[in-house]
Amino acid sequence: MIIAIIFGVIGMLISWRLKSKFKTYSETALQSNLSGQEIAERMLADHGIHDVRVISVEGQLTDHYNPADKTVNLSHDVYYGRNAAAAAVSSHECGHAVQHAKAYSFLQFRSAMVPMLNIANGFMPLLLMAGMMLLYSTGNSTVLAIGVALFALATLFSFVTLPVEFDASDRALAWIKANNIVTPAEYELSKDALWWAAMTYVVAALGMLAQLLYYLNLMGGRRSDD
Repeated sequence: MIIAIIFGVIGMLISWRLKSKFKTYSETALQSNLSGQEIAERMLADHGIHDVRVISVEGQLTDHYNPADKTVNLSHDVYYGRNAAAAAVSSHECGHAVQHAKAYSFLQFRSAMVPMLNIANGFMPLLLMAGMMLLYSTGNSTVLAIGVALFALATLFSFVTLPVEFDASDRALAWIKANNIVTPAEYELSKDALWWAAMTYVVAALGMLAQLLYYLNLMGGRRSDD
């Protein structure tokens, strides 16, 4: 519980810092005056990708690439924004589209895990809760072991996500720099924004790993007592 609280607090601090960074960088107008939509469409075209649509979606930091319908979904501020934050986010999401087009192995592995993870998430909380109750009341760890196995799958998913996110940022930054989408100063802002965004995934993955180790230690400790 303490571990979960610690990582929860760290996650909230990084999320707050990320929003603060994006707010600041959203006020830094690009000298190129390109919008997030225009940057995304240019990047896709430059990589020979013509079957992906760039669309605007509601919300803040709701930007994502959907491989199922091949859409780059940009939040309103990013889609219409003409600033360093919009350049960073729009090119990053297009980085995922490039990964998809090039059959990037980690993205393929991650996508293959999604159906299993959706099923696992439906049962995992109940199995973990019931499993811990049974472990303490009867000493039987079978139900908890099943829940922990599903939690391990979710933990693996969170770690597979890391190279996918870092690679998309690397592709984005390399492209906006090579094509003079941003000035050197704007490039550093975009790079910083994407680094903070990546840290949210890193903290989430480490938090899940810490919880997984807690469950495994709990099960091992109870077996030793028996």
